[in-house]
Amino acid sequence: METIYLVLVGVLFLLAISDLVVGVSNDAVNFLNSAIGAKVASFRTIMIIAALGVFIGASFSGGMMEVARKGIFNPQYFTFENIMIIFMAVMITDVILLDLFNTFGLPTSTTVSIVFELLGAAIGVALIKSMNNPEMMLSEYINSAKALAIISGILLSVVVSFTVGMVVQYIARILFSFNFKKRIKYFGGIWGGIAITAITYFLIIKGAKGAAFMSENVQTWIAENDKLIIVYSLIFWTVILQGFYWLFKVNILKFTVLAGTFALAMAFAGNDLVNFIGVPLAGFEAFKNFMADGGTNQDMLMTSLAGKVKTDSYLLVIAGLIMVVTLWTSKKAKKVVKTSLDLGRQSEGEERFGSSFFARSIVRGSIAVSNSVNKLIPARVNNFLNRQFDSSIYEEERQKVKKDEAASFDMIRASVNLVVASILIAFATSLKLPLSTTYVTFMVAMGSSLSDRAWGRESAVYRITGVVSVIGGWFFTAFSAATVAFIFANLMMFGGIYAIVALVGLAAFMVYRTHVISKKQETESKTYGELEIEEVDGEILSEKVLEKCRTSVSKVLREISGNYGDTLHYFEAEDRKHLKETTKEVSSLNKKIKKLKSNIYNTVRKLQEESIDSGLYYVQVIDYLRETTHTLTFITNPCFEHLDNNHKVFTETQLEEINIMESKVRSLLTKSINMIDQSDFTHLQDLIEEQGKLIELIKNFRKKQLKRIKKEKAGTKISMLYLSVLHETQNMLLHLINLLKAQRDFVASHKK
Repeated sequence: METIYLVLVGVLFLLAISDLVVGVSNDAVNFLNSAIGAKVASFRTIMIIAALGVFIGASFSGGMMEVARKGIFNPQYFTFENIMIIFMAVMITDVILLDLFNTFGLPTSTTVSIVFELLGAAIGVALIKSMNNPEMMLSEYINSAKALAIISGILLSVVVSFTVGMVVQYIARILFSFNFKKRIKYFGGIWGGIAITAITYFLIIKGAKGAAFMSENVQTWIAENDKLIIVYSLIFWTVILQGFYWLFKVNILKFTVLAGTFALAMAFAGNDLVNFIGVPLAGFEAFKNFMADGGTNQDMLMTSLAGKVKTDSYLLVIAGLIMVVTLWTSKKAKKVVKTSLDLGRQSEGEERFGSSFFARSIVRGSIAVSNSVNKLIPARVNNFLNRQFDSSIYEEERQKVKKDEAASFDMIRASVNLVVASILIAFATSLKLPLSTTYVTFMVAMGSSLSDRAWGRESAVYRITGVVSVIGGWFFTAFSAATVAFIFANLMMFGGIYAIVALVGLAAFMVYRTHVISKKQETESKTYGELEIEEVDGEILSEKVLEKCRTSVSKVLREISGNYGDTLHYFEAEDRKHLKETTKEVSSLNKKIKKLKSNIYNTVRKLQEESIDSGLYYVQVIDYLRETTHTLTFITNPCFEHLDNNHKVFTETQLEEINIMESKVRSLLTKSINMIDQSDFTHLQDLIEEQGKLIELIKNFRKKQLKRIKKEKAGTKISMLYLSVLHETQNMLLHLINLLKAQRDFVASHKK
């Protein structure tokens, strides 16, 4: 029996490693968002500072299992077997849920997920125990006060963080404006002093106060002299920073942001991720007690877990190394950071989230309120405020650098994000209030971006929809974590070791599947990146546009030709599986071209002044390319839906006509691709004549089909599909020739 439980403890530790990986991927946004968004240093430097903070935070942590110490459930009423089931259910659920959220780039709270998983799993086991033992009520097994406190903390932190971030950023922008380099000469010292003092206090209260290397006397002294620490720290940092600026021209804002990044990373590792290794360590502690009792009594009560669970230093060092490696290598971490940056960036651009009725209502209401308030404010005050929030200088500087090197927002906002988040988290910790660092840092960033007028009329509805989606995801995390852990715990209670093996296998499969999804998304992103145009010193050269346009159009037309042929062949063979894959490929291609078209504004804006004519033809080429790709969607999707509903495929006569048309269309596409590759359009007229003959052929096929319908020799659904394929193919050919003409004019214009 002890061998089985030893294996389960080993599985718990393997799940802990996996949980550390997905936990870092999710929570990296907390401390990387501001530094990466403001481009205060190279990505490598930011990662080194963050990794150092994570490693020190993990190594110096006290290693307390937060949730066990606070008591989500009362372990003295659970047996060793019950405890192992609860912990297995928690870890499996945590790995699956966090990995899913990371895959889709949505930041969520790791603390909330672990708490509600413990709550759900404990309720699942306690429910069965109370049914078997009516003398013990369900409420006696569970400490519901903790769960209620967490929920209250979620609601409170979301509102307070957003509001405070918005107010502080508004004040900071009025003080410094977007042209802050002039004013930082005089106020940089005091601003940096306040910021670093807040970060220092946060680091001591949140990051180091509970560390294992600190004695109780030191911790007591910190608690008794916290106000003194603040005063002396403010004086020290103000003098030092102002002096270093005058003497060595040290960038105060950059130093502030990097220091805040280190502090948040250290506190994060020391306080949040210890929860992930706390659960398996508690399981290991339970196993040691079980073995000390002889290793035979699996019904022994786990009274020993009611206290604190310490962590050995070497385990903390290993955990810290795993976090650092994950931070450097995790692509999912970058995706979660990107979501936060996209929602808070100062400039316009492609929006990840769509519009929603709720967001549109908020924007309309806000515009109405804003117009009413502006009427009450004197014109001189309004003009002064507008000057402070004029971001034209920031935008001009941003346009001078390449797209990948441009900051999402400036260092004033980055420092506000870090300082406000640090103060709120430290304040809540000092009051022993449950608070999620993810919720605080994200909502502060959103509040500051709103206050900074980053959510303009062009982007507000999309940003609000995104924020609401993320917040909804947080509450969904709590609900789904408790529900899934409850189900898993019940399955283990009834299924025993077989259920545990099956669920571990499910977790491994889910992680593998999300990995496949991430790789696919990464491949699609790289493919889209190949279509983007490189910049030279903030400008785009005409020859760059022509060359990239030529290769991009050629690549897309090859994909269109392949997908067009695959659609008709798989439909003919009634190969539903491969036709479904083709439908996904066409959808992905359509999205890529849509992104390329949405980037036209930035491309044309950065074109050199003498290349405006080239810009006109470039716009035409992308427009026709988009329309050509769009027609393919209207062929592939109806074919799949028809086959998916198990309707009849084309008759032999229809298939014969379709194959003739498909062969001629792909031949025309191949000739078009060769023409574009060689930039030789001397035989374009021959291609236009070939297109005319092909369109005439399609018209004849359409007439034949109408005669078949008249004679009732064809079914309704297959007739409509056949006519639709003919019609969209004709549209594709029309757009293709227009595309070739635009590309020809583009080449001719560039030669002139």
